[in-house]
Amino acid sequence: MLFNSIEFLVFLPIVFVLYWFVFRKREWQNLLIVTASYVFYGWWDWRFLFLIAFTSLCSFFSGVLIERIERGIRPPLTEDCSMKTQSPTQEGKLRRKQRMVCAVNLIVNFLILGVFKYYNFFADSLAQLIWGLFHYQLDWVTLNVILPVGISFYTFQALSYTIDVYRKDVPVTRNIVEFCAFISFFPQLVAGPIERAKNLLPQFQRDRHFDYVQAVDGCRQMLWGFFKKVVIADSCAANLNPLWDSYADYSGVNLWLLAFLFTFQIYCDFSGYSDIAIGCSRLFGIRLLSNFNYPYLSRSIPEFWRRWHISLMTWFRDYVYIPLGGSRCAQWKVIRNTFIVFGVSGLWHGANWTFVCWGLYHGTLIVIYKLLHINTKDKDILAAGRWLPTVKDMCRVVVTFGLAVVGWVIFRAENISQAWDFVSRMFLTVFDDFHFRLGSVNTFVAVLLLMILEYLQRDKVHVLQFSDNRLFRYATVRWTVYLTLFAFIFYFFFNNESQEFIYFQF
Repeated sequence: MLFNSIEFLVFLPIVFVLYWFVFRKREWQNLLIVTASYVFYGWWDWRFLFLIAFTSLCSFFSGVLIERIERGIRPPLTEDCSMKTQSPTQEGKLRRKQRMVCAVNLIVNFLILGVFKYYNFFADSLAQLIWGLFHYQLDWVTLNVILPVGISFYTFQALSYTIDVYRKDVPVTRNIVEFCAFISFFPQLVAGPIERAKNLLPQFQRDRHFDYVQAVDGCRQMLWGFFKKVVIADSCAANLNPLWDSYADYSGVNLWLLAFLFTFQIYCDFSGYSDIAIGCSRLFGIRLLSNFNYPYLSRSIPEFWRRWHISLMTWFRDYVYIPLGGSRCAQWKVIRNTFIVFGVSGLWHGANWTFVCWGLYHGTLIVIYKLLHINTKDKDILAAGRWLPTVKDMCRVVVTFGLAVVGWVIFRAENISQAWDFVSRMFLTVFDDFHFRLGSVNTFVAVLLLMILEYLQRDKVHVLQFSDNRLFRYATVRWTVYLTLFAFIFYFFFNNESQEFIYFQF
């Protein structure tokens, strides 16, 4: 079920009413969440409900088993209140059993992910290699496998729970309904944010009470998310998609504009989804982690990655980068770790070498920043306390944005040769023709408006937070903004072709 669909606009109010007015006890609310989430996911293809259920059960029972083994390591007190202790050898054996349980769950889930998402990719790559070396065609290696929506998101969420239980970072849950609600919570099920058990699971383990202020702010965030998706992302797609395949007919200026459109299409598409998911969750008394923090206002590529798809990058940081040694090791190892994380991150996005190249492109940029000792520790808000940034910061933002635009061309390309040709033409033919030949000017005006609003509200969680703004303390002004945005959404929804969220394929 798509957020930008009539079905969801009917589905959400029904679940909301049942949640707060019919199923008022926590246990029943959790059961309703699981049921509603499976309906939401199964609306696309009910057969893959078995897949998410299997993933949930594997991670749930692996956690239970790890806890049982832990009891063997730390047995209860005896009658004389003395603690029975295992010998170091016995404790080591039990810890290895826990590690084995964790490893088996990881392997099983990665195998499922590999078969459904990467089998044909690696099979095709093998077939091309064999043909190139021996001119022998492997026709049997590919399968007609359908990619389940959001499989990377809920798989990573389930795996993080098992790893955290093994590390003793979170306690084990023995309530399977609570755990399934954590894995399948419908607002963030198919495109994140990728939640951690320490943040989301405890919220299903305690009573929730309706908070009018939080619910209203959640509706504002959803409204802004729908505006970004329906008005900007889908408009960019309508202008971009018909022209991309014929990019060779355009000059460098127009190719930059084409890349610019995709840069804002993917941002408004994905961050719009996150805004809708986070806002929708607040209607049910659930707080999700932030996934975007105005990434196009970054002053360096490392800062960009601290602001873009935050839940994924912190996942790779905690479960890949730091275990490899992180930044506290020899410089060559830091470089190695950076390339591993960004290479795997690229592959996570899809089964295509262009995604891997996109990840390595950003990994290379970050390594260059490190080797040149360029300041990348910016964590404060751009132009904090001022109306305008300094000239230096403005130049850094422009350079960072330009580097990100080039990266999105690699991401969008069908193959590596197209990516290379497109990027080459962007720079080599930039002065060939200044004639503007790309679609509707209204789309560029909408993007410009987005950039201005995000800059003005850069210290807020989302653009429609007007809590400390004198102008918007008047309800008339606020409702004028809301109704204007709603009118734009309504108009574009019924006059443009609705586009599926880009990250559904990941």
